[in-house]
Amino acid sequence: MISLPTRVQRRTCRFFCILVTDLQNFLTTMAGRKPGLIALFDVDGTLTAPRKVVTPKMFEFMRRLREVVTVGVVGGSDLTKISEQLGKTVIDDYDYVFSENGLVAHKDGKLIGSQSLKSFLGEEKLKEFINFTLHYIAGLDIPIKRGTFIEFRSGMLNVSPIGRNCSQEERDEFEKYDKVHNVRSKMVSVLREKFSHLNLTFSIGGQISFDVFPNGWDKTFCLRYLEDFHEIHFFGDKTYKGGNDYEIYESERTVGHTVTSPDETAEQCTVLFLSKEA
Repeated sequence: MISLPTRVQRRTCRFFCILVTDLQNFLTTMAGRKPGLIALFDVDGTLTAPRKVVTPKMFEFMRRLREVVTVGVVGGSDLTKISEQLGKTVIDDYDYVFSENGLVAHKDGKLIGSQSLKSFLGEEKLKEFINFTLHYIAGLDIPIKRGTFIEFRSGMLNVSPIGRNCSQEERDEFEKYDKVHNVRSKMVSVLREKFSHLNLTFSIGGQISFDVFPNGWDKTFCLRYLEDFHEIHFFGDKTYKGGNDYEIYESERTVGHTVTSPDETAEQCTVLFLSKEA
């Protein structure tokens, strides 16, 4: 007498068949990539609107792009904030994810490196910088202030004159105010002169803040993890001097592309990587 497979056995078999098919499709896709080439993207203003969630359209576009080239993201924010914008599975959705300029680095979903600002500078120097910065912000006369003026991250400090707890509407208003009154650039000038002995870089990014980190810890830091790539295309919106994309955009190791929105990012990538001529 021949025994028929049980319902559980049939479901298990179906599950493994789907898994094998998905794996085969994944390996076929990866085999079709251009070897030695990677497309590397800033987050705010490049893949998403500032501090906004990636749109389904852009998410799908990046998925398609990953079928053709290796894809990575490099942002100044920590991994938590990048995940809020690009999704909780971001370290699996992209081949490389470099948070905090690459000071925290993931490849294929796994942590491959991290740096500590506290260990590098030491507690006394950090305290000196933080105390002075908070005193400076306390003396600023700007329309509104909220909370979280300094955010301590693994490899950098993020400083916000208005405070990171502001609403999106308040962010937008401060950005307009800052373009007229140069609140951040003036503050950076004061801090750069005051703490020149610490050899720090000040990088203005986003709408309301700027990053502070040791010289050399800008977005070019992530390039040390990309030695296997001979062609690195970088896409960012703040590629001007003083912007947080400037150093990697200007690097001899990258081909820099300036974009003004996620839509333009998709347009440029389509021409470069997805058109018949690419």
